[in-house]
Amino acid sequence: MADSTGRSGGGIRVLLVDDHQVVRRGLRTFLEVQEDIEVVGEASDGEEGIARAEELGPDVILMDIKMPGTDGIEALRRLRELANPARVLIVTSFTEQRTVVPALRAGAAGYVYKDIDPDALAGAIRSVHAGHVLLQPEVALALLSQEDQGSPAGRPGSLTDREREVLGLIADGRSNREIARALVLSEKTVKTHVSNILMKLDLSDRTQAALWAVRHGIAE
Repeated sequence: MADSTGRSGGGIRVLLVDDHQVVRRGLRTFLEVQEDIEVVGEASDGEEGIARAEELGPDVILMDIKMPGTDGIEALRRLRELANPARVLIVTSFTEQRTVVPALRAGAAGYVYKDIDPDALAGAIRSVHAGHVLLQPEVALALLSQEDQGSPAGRPGSLTDREREVLGLIADGRSNREIARALVLSEKTVKTHVSNILMKLDLSDRTQAALWAVRHGIAE
């Protein structure tokens, strides 16, 4: 049953944003067999994707990068400005890998390739919905290289011991719930620690926090 915002209970609500109808149809076909995932809408470009995200309130957005008009990276930036809480998973081709780095810097929670098999795609959706960051090693290295060329966002000494523990677990891909269990804290307390970490280090999201932790030796 839907609530007053149009949400139906239970499953992970997914929005598909891709300019190719055949790709959207294929993604929908993959996902419709998953009991815990519900495709709530589609969009053919970034502008429409932003509007649909605000209208439908999805939990996860599967976003192409290269689209006419407003592309995926610009759409990501706009969604961040709107403080839209949806987690964005980039769906890209292998040849577009160079564009994945700016997409992640714009706020994406990770990426998958368009030839991904259905079970892996469903697993990726569940993972980013749980708060994880999906990074392949070569992209993480590229991000770290770009960060090293700029000014440091913050210093390790500005964090408390507990915040360093939380940051290490963020870098390990743990969700707030998993961090709370590992450190025997409430999820509310973990959220406060995460907010403090981002504020102290002048970072905008968990992806940047995870990379910061690797660069400063807080995580492997």
